[in-house]
Amino acid sequence: MRRSSKKSSSSAAAGEEQVNEKQNRKRKGVSTNLTSRKAQRGPTKAVSKEVERIDQLFYTYADSSSGMIDPEGIETLCSHLEVPHTDVRILMLAWKMGCEKQGYFTLDEWRTGMKALRADSIIKLKKAFPELTQEVTRPSNFQEFYQFAFRYCLTEDKKKCIEIPVACELLNLVLGLQFRPQVEKLINYLKYQNEYKVINMDQWMGFLRFCNEINFPSLDNYDEDQAWPLILDNFVEWLRANKN
Repeated sequence: MRRSSKKSSSSAAAGEEQVNEKQNRKRKGVSTNLTSRKAQRGPTKAVSKEVERIDQLFYTYADSSSGMIDPEGIETLCSHLEVPHTDVRILMLAWKMGCEKQGYFTLDEWRTGMKALRADSIIKLKKAFPELTQEVTRPSNFQEFYQFAFRYCLTEDKKKCIEIPVACELLNLVLGLQFRPQVEKLINYLKYQNEYKVINMDQWMGFLRFCNEINFPSLDNYDEDQAWPLILDNFVEWLRANKN
């Protein structure tokens, strides 16, 4: 009888240990799950707070009726950024946002740009400008930016050309960043000639190709047989005629 009592008490003890071990495992599992959930919630909350601040900044400048930042709102934004509304960095900002309509920023476009620039305040946006300028002027990005600048200035949906005065202003703003001597001559020519009233995308991209490929001011590697837009043939002819 005594032996069976010892066996039953030892079995009870072993069972109790197993129960305790299982409970400990459950507690550890619950603790681990709670920790992982907290870790997951942390970044999500941070991201949502960032988006909230980005949205608040947007509505500081947005027109209440259209729900967009319109030209007036952009001017106010520029004054807070302490840059002219004609500054090339505002065009760079529009490129970073992927804006579709000149002079207007939608909420989605604003979010895209501000998230990419990690800017949820005017101070952070100001600090992001030097990095944005470096990004745009990289050869891998500049052609895309240059092309965007032309499309962004097409004020009507089906419009395919920009007027000469607009083209001159845009060339000075965009291409003048890297090719000042060529751009000054090209603008002088465009203002002098009276054959062309507008510039199309093919001609616009030809200006960039000319600046990238042609030795300036010698023009010694310019070949008219290389299918340049006619306006550039005329430009080179004008340059050679007015070389002295």
